[in-house]
Amino acid sequence: MLPKKNRVNTKEVEKIFKEGKFINSPNLTFKFVLTNREERRISFIAPKNIAKLAVKRNFLRRRGYSVLKKYFSDFPLGLIGVFVFKKPINSILELENEIKIILAKIN
Repeated sequence: MLPKKNRVNTKEVEKIFKEGKFINSPNLTFKFVLTNREERRISFIAPKNIAKLAVKRNFLRRRGYSVLKKYFSDFPLGLIGVFVFKKPINSILELENEIKIILAKIN
């Protein structure tokens, strides 16, 4: 799990959805805004239409954060972004590949 200081808060999420750009992959959408800050903040969102039970949504988010921990420093400084799940992802390798693809498109 990423520390709270590295995750997006609700005000920033609203800003991202209003002003942000997005990158799609088969199972994830990455919405982001580039700022002039010296930090990067990234979060995961698992909507209710993906998994009805909160336990399953939290499981998806935790799995996302565990994979993101490896690649967090590769994201550019000043990036504020949100990964939104489109489908439930069963394997960590699949999630890792999707994050790599999105990261390659940003850089």
